[in-house]
Amino acid sequence: MQFGRTYEEFEVGATYKHWPGKTVTEYDDHLFCLLTMNHHPLHMDTNYAEKTTDFGKNVVVGNYIYSLLLGMSVPDISGKAIANLEIESLKHVAPTFHGDTVYGQTTVLDKWPSKSKNDRGIVYVETKGYKQDGTLVCVFRRKVMVPTETYIKERGGEQPGRPELREQEK
Repeated sequence: MQFGRTYEEFEVGATYKHWPGKTVTEYDDHLFCLLTMNHHPLHMDTNYAEKTTDFGKNVVVGNYIYSLLLGMSVPDISGKAIANLEIESLKHVAPTFHGDTVYGQTTVLDKWPSKSKNDRGIVYVETKGYKQDGTLVCVFRRKVMVPTETYIKERGGEQPGRPELREQEK
């Protein structure tokens, strides 16, 4: 299974559809809210959401959806990354609710070699997240520093630091 890509493996215009999707539960939403100390009642209080909001139900916190999509993209985009350099834009386009399933895809918008080191490059991508009915819910663009094939070879190959299995002698 491929985990990320080297600079040479990215093609401008390529789109990677991340699989599988993730069905967002109330537990997921509440745990993320608790971990990040986001106690807005729109996300945590069903009574409040039902009686006082246009949605009539809890909305999943947008930064969880962003984080989920970022995580979904790791095997295709940043699994070999040296660094995420910049989140250029982040747009929450439509709400996500408990029980919705989120899918993601990322398109390579551009790429260029690093100006400071010749063993890496920058990949500029746009990730879109959408629900089970195709509704776009989140879009973000980022710049990722990725290694070249040379960088990978010089640092131990595809799985650097992975120990070899030693069988126990009897």
